[in-house]
Amino acid sequence: MPRSFTPDPHSFARPNEVVVTHVALDLTVDFVSRSLTGSATFDLEHRTPGATELVLDTWQLAVDRVTGADGVALPYALGDHDPVLGSALTVEVGTADRVVVHYATSPEARAVQWLEPEQTASGKPFLFTQSQPILARTWIPCQDSPAVRVTYDATIRVPADLLALMSAENPVELDSSGTYRFSMPQPVPSYLIALAVGDLEFREIGERSGVYAEPSVVEGAAWEFADTEQMIGAAERLYGPYRWGRYDILVLPPSFPYGGMENPRLTFATPTILAGDRSLVTLIAHELAHSWSGNLVTNSTWNDIWLNEGFTVYFETRIDEELYGAAYTSMLLRLGRQDLARAVADEAPRDTWLELDMAGRDPDDGPTKIPYEKGSLFLRLIESKVGRERFDQFLRDYFDRFAFESMDTATFLAHLSTELLESAGVSAEDLQLEAWVHGPGVPDNAPEFTSDAFDRVDEQAALLVTGGASALAELVEASGEWVSQQWVHFVRALPVDIDHAVLAAVDSQFGFSTSGNIEIATAWLELAAESGYVFEQPAVDEALAAFLTRHGRALYIRRVYEKLAASDRGLARAREIYAIARPTYHSVSQSVVDRIVGGP
Repeated sequence: MPRSFTPDPHSFARPNEVVVTHVALDLTVDFVSRSLTGSATFDLEHRTPGATELVLDTWQLAVDRVTGADGVALPYALGDHDPVLGSALTVEVGTADRVVVHYATSPEARAVQWLEPEQTASGKPFLFTQSQPILARTWIPCQDSPAVRVTYDATIRVPADLLALMSAENPVELDSSGTYRFSMPQPVPSYLIALAVGDLEFREIGERSGVYAEPSVVEGAAWEFADTEQMIGAAERLYGPYRWGRYDILVLPPSFPYGGMENPRLTFATPTILAGDRSLVTLIAHELAHSWSGNLVTNSTWNDIWLNEGFTVYFETRIDEELYGAAYTSMLLRLGRQDLARAVADEAPRDTWLELDMAGRDPDDGPTKIPYEKGSLFLRLIESKVGRERFDQFLRDYFDRFAFESMDTATFLAHLSTELLESAGVSAEDLQLEAWVHGPGVPDNAPEFTSDAFDRVDEQAALLVTGGASALAELVEASGEWVSQQWVHFVRALPVDIDHAVLAAVDSQFGFSTSGNIEIATAWLELAAESGYVFEQPAVDEALAAFLTRHGRALYIRRVYEKLAASDRGLARAREIYAIARPTYHSVSQSVVDRIVGGP
């Protein structure tokens, strides 16, 4: 029997008593009623003698009945509804080892976004789920804690002209019956159960990798992701075998609220990374890295999310270094440090610790960049102290030893000490370990990163600031071979009080306001909003409104809304735009922007 489950402040479940080990879904997708209807069958393990209650997490599910495997009704009760956690579904199971819950989802299920035909490239309806962190309970009754892992299978019925996909073994072509069957033989936490339904086509891009997308998008996506198989190989050379069979990518419509979601076997990806020049595919390296850090070894609770995301950013940049070299990676590391500095300035001090305290709060309200960038930076520090070869061996062993298990911060730190630091002669004091994990901000022993490419950018930014628009010709000549990361750094290096005539000249020359690269466009529109430049240029205001209504990626629209909302005039404009854009956003993005502009 595995070790005890860590208490999870975001789940009603009691897995140390009765735990779910396998889920069998049988669901019908109804685009008219915007509901999933059917059943979930649970295989159970009784872990505590005498335990007779199964407790599941739910959120506004309409439970029709609960039965045993024999069809006989079982007593159950739905607890009071909590706006964040939902309701506990408590079933009197006795000694039964299988339970069936018959239910339907609400049209307001927060994990599920239903897209109208006009919101998709194909002109057909689309559905996708986003279950992380605690939204799986809005479409599946489950023990919705990252510490609880289940295998699953599913039968999904959809309109005959649409393809269904899951984080499982997937079809590559339509079935005229509209019925699809799925299997996930490796145990996964509930937040990694995912479903998408739409007009989708498949293209193979490697021996064990491919891409799904709407017909007008799929060829471009296949070209953009051509390095995927090389990324898998690089990841395996670093930290051991890929254990999930295939690695495919699904490109979703623009309303998807994240850059990517590491659903096993099928990464869900935003179309915003289709820049046309493969400049943003490091996101795929990130989602692939999650196949080890996060999917294979998973944070026990959302207080420990740095064990997922910090490890993954570290791993991602190691993949990038293998494929694209140290100079390219150094730019990513510098941009990460910029993001971290901004996050430390914006977040409450307690939310800048690595081990968070999210009890009583929606984990979606937690810090956005701290677990990623501070976590990765801490691992870079450890690497610098013990040496890369020793650290890589430690990580390979870590992923092997704890494969398909959960990990909390205290257990990891104990393992780090006994399996790495002691043998390397490095003490907790040498690392300032407590300051990193249980202290605010960034300790003073953090690694620093240099970039010759960024040094050249800084020179040009300084010349532009001092020379004004007259320095533009030199910038044009010097920047001929710049990559997107250099342009992002350039925009971030411009002061907020720069002459608006200079911004207009730069925008006219490089078209930043309407850039198809979301990283560049976001940085520029942030500057335009914060400096007030957007209010003087109708075309820029139009571009900003188009950006916020076209994209639903929460991290980026959040940044632009925040800069707008910092002034009275900007807040009024943000609310005007949001009134139009909000219905097209996923609930995750809606929640983010609601907090910025003061409600829907």
